[in-house]
Amino acid sequence: MMDPSNSGAGEGGGATSLLSAWSTAISRRYQHLLDKATPHVLRRWAWLAALVFAYAIRVWIVQGFYIVSYALAIYILNLFIAFLSPQVDPEIQELVGESGPSLPTRSSDEFRPFVRRLPEFKFWYSITKAFCISFILTFFSVFDVPVFWPILLFYWFVLFTVTMKRQILHMIKYRYVPFTFGKQRYTKKKTVSSDDASVSSN
Repeated sequence: MMDPSNSGAGEGGGATSLLSAWSTAISRRYQHLLDKATPHVLRRWAWLAALVFAYAIRVWIVQGFYIVSYALAIYILNLFIAFLSPQVDPEIQELVGESGPSLPTRSSDEFRPFVRRLPEFKFWYSITKAFCISFILTFFSVFDVPVFWPILLFYWFVLFTVTMKRQILHMIKYRYVPFTFGKQRYTKKKTVSSDDASVSSN
């Protein structure tokens, strides 16, 4: 005779394994879509621009959720600073006294591309997730905290100016540019030998 407790445990285990299989399949499918979208930089940013436009229209229509928008702007500013910063901070290297990889300062140096602390794809992906979450939050009135939005906007601009000034001074001090446009090529002029010169003159 079958034990009812074992039967229930088997059914529960089967449901758990089925749910785990579904979540694994969805996770793999989602990762596959992300991998396919990785090389399409312009398309990804175009979709993000459409999402930003939709969010702006939503906030303008409801005339609210300024706290959500302010938190979103602060989060994007932090991501942007990480996007502009090198993976290995030269200022920390100076404090610790370690020597790490640095960008070339002369044309004779070996080409080394700028390595970001936050790669472009993760930068785009984090902003996209943030806008999606913020867009969903605009449908819940509990997040619509009444606030005088010009003060938040003014404070964000002040914070943006101070942060970017510090970042630009950091770039100037350690002489790096946070953008790399392909591998640099140096062309050398061909030296003309004396024999070639005599042949050409004749």
